[in-house]
Amino acid sequence: MEPGLEELMPRLLPVGDCDLAEDFDPTVPPRTPQEYLKRVQIEAARCPDVVVAQIDPRKLKKKPTVNISISGCQPAPEGYSPTLKWQQQQVANFSAVRQSLNKHRNHWRSQHLDSNVTMPKSEDEEGWKKFCLGERVYSEVDALSDNENLGIDYLKVGFPPLLSIVSRMNQATVTSVLEYLISWFGEKKFTPELGRWLYALLACLEKPLLPEAHSLIRQLARRCSEVRALEESKNEEQISALNLIICLVSRYFDQRDLADEPS
Repeated sequence: MEPGLEELMPRLLPVGDCDLAEDFDPTVPPRTPQEYLKRVQIEAARCPDVVVAQIDPRKLKKKPTVNISISGCQPAPEGYSPTLKWQQQQVANFSAVRQSLNKHRNHWRSQHLDSNVTMPKSEDEEGWKKFCLGERVYSEVDALSDNENLGIDYLKVGFPPLLSIVSRMNQATVTSVLEYLISWFGEKKFTPELGRWLYALLACLEKPLLPEAHSLIRQLARRCSEVRALEESKNEEQISALNLIICLVSRYFDQRDLADEPS
């Protein structure tokens, strides 16, 4: 860097004259603030002026998209808006679930999975949709044959969000699977299998939220409000499930502009 240009730039880590020990070794951990700042200066001086990133083009197949919306949620159908007391109780229950999950995460992570449980890789979007929702929902088969007995064939009905499963998911995987399921929900109907997984994934999200997760849960709440407003049969169980997700996003994760007004 030219001397004149350096004078125009502020020093982010100014190091004045200080008494460093004669045996100061920049390769060992610093023992004083002065040694720390000096070491940072030395490391910064060794950094090249230009760095070229090595990018794997195979990872750029999926174009990144950013959805920005400032709109709130659509109001609940008349007579179905949750009370403030109900919303506060759901937040309290959800908080207790999260605390229990965090407290016992290591225990559940150490439990052996059944031999039929094979968790997809984080980037396997279709694999996770089938894993969570099951072949029946994924393939949109609305009715089962009268003589078909599913039993506990989780490949068909989807694996439930067992603690032994979700405890093995790091934050990157939690966010990815949440994105996959919200994308699915953007075009498909709400199902109990989807609802269980959305609740479990929200319980696994760490606060403070990363920007990507923040955008995802807001998208989720708005989609829930859209489906709720279009619910023609006024299925109380389904509306209650949609109310719950909106409540958790808005009141537990502090997205208050999306909250339902108390009835």
